[in-house]
Amino acid sequence: MGLLTGSASIIRFSVVGDLPESFWDFAEERIAVHRFKDIDDTLDEFSIGWVSVADMFDTDFAYSSYAAGDYVVLTMRVDERKVSPSVLKKYVTKEEERIKREKQIPRLSRAARLEIKERIHAELIRKSLPVPSTYDLCWNLTDNTLLFFSTSKKAMALLEDLFKETFNLSLILQIPWLIGLQMAEGDSLDKYEEMRPAILL
Repeated sequence: MGLLTGSASIIRFSVVGDLPESFWDFAEERIAVHRFKDIDDTLDEFSIGWVSVADMFDTDFAYSSYAAGDYVVLTMRVDERKVSPSVLKKYVTKEEERIKREKQIPRLSRAARLEIKERIHAELIRKSLPVPSTYDLCWNLTDNTLLFFSTSKKAMALLEDLFKETFNLSLILQIPWLIGLQMAEGDSLDKYEEMRPAILL
């Protein structure tokens, strides 16, 4: 589920770093550099980049569609070609048996088996279609917080890398402790920092 759906799973991050002057000009340039590139007509196994929240095929962002007041709204799109391990094993074994019969030998060398595995994997990758995944985000520029509409650890790791590469800013996952620390003031801040997690037996 994403930003424009009725329900969603959300993770909150803090954005760490100073925004550059003329931020929107900077954002336009950096988002264009890191927009999603299609791999349908290539043999690439993986592609990641930014697309419009409203349309996963829109990488042109007409009229800066990612800008919404003091917010940046984007979708991280990931396309990946995968080969199931069981499918790979099936075709590798089949090819190994064919070669052993053809050469009339009881077994193949390790180098030969490795070559077969790599060749079959490349052939299967060539035949497979890229599987797309999309993950929405909403970045509040006023308080430097970012909502990411996925709880997948893999997606979060990809987001942190792509965000850093695009904007030269880091993301820190907001756990309840850190949110409470930000809300605490004065004497309550000292008391809050003295707290320690309790182990319940």
